[in-house]
Amino acid sequence: QVHIVESGGGLVQPGGSLRLSCVASRITLDDFHVSWFRQAPGKRREGVSCLSSPDGSLVYADSVKGRFTISRDNAENAWHLQMDNLKPEDTAVYYCAIEASQANCLLIENFYDFWGQGIQVTVSS
Repeated sequence: QVHIVESGGGLVQPGGSLRLSCVASRITLDDFHVSWFRQAPGKRREGVSCLSSPDGSLVYADSVKGRFTISRDNAENAWHLQMDNLKPEDTAVYYCAIEASQANCLLIENFYDFWGQGIQVTVSS
């Protein structure tokens, strides 16, 4: 059974930074596309970013372009989301996920097979 553990969330002031991480076990990560989604209170879960394997193509939601950076470390079975210049509207529970069914990654949650437990990110002064 695939197991994914998230870390790195917390409370940060507007303009600050956080780095989220996920580590997966019992898989070979370079067989999967990796992604981040988020769900704010009262809203649907939305895609934030994804990174394809093996070609490394990237997708970012317009709301985070230029501020967030997704990366992966296949040797460590880990992937990360560096979040800079955070805004209050980035407040949400963030989820990482992986999938292997598509040619390249897509920010469509139904494609994703395995998910992290979710981690809270709060941006507030």
